[in-house]
Amino acid sequence: MTVPTHYQIAGSTAAEISASVESGIREGGLLPGAALPPVRVLADALGVSAGTVAKAYQMLRQRGVIDTAGRNGTRIRPRPPVASTRSALRLAVPAGALDLASGAPDPHLLPDLRPHLAALAGEPLAPVGYDHPGVLPELVEAAGRRLRADGVDPSWLSVTSGALDAMERLLAAHLRPGDKVAIEDPGWANLLDLVAALGLEPVPLALDAEGPRPVAVEAALAAGARALVVTTRAQNPTGAAVTVARAADLRAVLAAYPDVLLVEDDHSAELSAVPLAALAGAVRSWAFVRSASKPYGPDLRFAVVAGDEATVARVAGRLRVGAGWVSTLLQRLVVSLWRDPAVAAGVAAARDSYERRRIALRDALASRGVASTGDTGINVWVPVRDETRVVAGLRDAGYVVAPGSLLRLASGPGVRITVSPLAHDEVPAVAAAVAHAAAGAPPGSFGA
Repeated sequence: MTVPTHYQIAGSTAAEISASVESGIREGGLLPGAALPPVRVLADALGVSAGTVAKAYQMLRQRGVIDTAGRNGTRIRPRPPVASTRSALRLAVPAGALDLASGAPDPHLLPDLRPHLAALAGEPLAPVGYDHPGVLPELVEAAGRRLRADGVDPSWLSVTSGALDAMERLLAAHLRPGDKVAIEDPGWANLLDLVAALGLEPVPLALDAEGPRPVAVEAALAAGARALVVTTRAQNPTGAAVTVARAADLRAVLAAYPDVLLVEDDHSAELSAVPLAALAGAVRSWAFVRSASKPYGPDLRFAVVAGDEATVARVAGRLRVGAGWVSTLLQRLVVSLWRDPAVAAGVAAARDSYERRRIALRDALASRGVASTGDTGINVWVPVRDETRVVAGLRDAGYVVAPGSLLRLASGPGVRITVSPLAHDEVPAVAAAVAHAAAGAPPGSFGA
């Protein structure tokens, strides 16, 4: 649903018009979802040619600021890469409402970092100079052991400031604006925004409970997609997990496209109750990304990147000419967490807790005739006919959920429910509210 705006766009050149739109976003005059005037309407209002406005819109589109949505016209993206002075980019949570939209882990189930920080503070700290190679040997050893146990070759490793940082470096190093990248639909909102901000063209991949459908991957690669991003487990928002059989089918498809860049996102990692079925090594250029945010805390902006030598070297090289390296203090903290049996036990307990909450919600929804998906992870995806009505209805009932419009390209409508804030005794009421708001939802699982 687009949001009307009365902000006055100004400018006589494409650059000035583009800058005016960005100013409107920064100042809060243009909110996410706001509809922009049609090209000819704005051209007449500004006294410029339609070509000038079209060029301005093209510039904004290439930077991921706006999106063209067919009959819905041109609008500001839900999360444009322009910082606003207002908090308009966040879903508002009314006082007293239960926030089931965040997609974040339960803070009560995250490990306590204080003992590890205190232990690090008491250790001798070798000075780090500007010529630091980037990755600590103990991090390489610990990460390598964990990846090898999951069947991922750790011969070449780098670290980045989180999964999205890794993906930005990977895509920017291999692709150019205008290139196509195949991504899951529905999928991770941050990745959709990143692809738009890099000026890449997303190719939506239909998926089921076992991950991207091979026929969809084949079609995307045949259409010229130069990169493929796959979530191995706990896919956001559907909870899909790539199975051994699906991995074999996808490897067979990829065999015909050895030059495509393959990026695997294993953000759930230790929180996953299903074994990893990785595609690592299926093509020449591949990267396996495992972040620390879900198991250990969102503030740990840290991810390990394994891959072929050239791909990992590109990631490390781009990091070196930018931030330089990921803080060795952070690397030592992550290694400390990995080595602590008590932390491992806590992560396993969190995994089991999320499993119970997710299964309880899905069972409660099913008992009320509401289809959902979510075999792994912390989210449940519910296909609906009218996202706006369902989101509004749940908000009136005291529950905030994420609208599917933030998470999808061509797939059908739905809402995402994050189970991490959900107590067991709250499940029946939430399921009842969803059933009431989603009355008349279509059959099926993924809304594709």
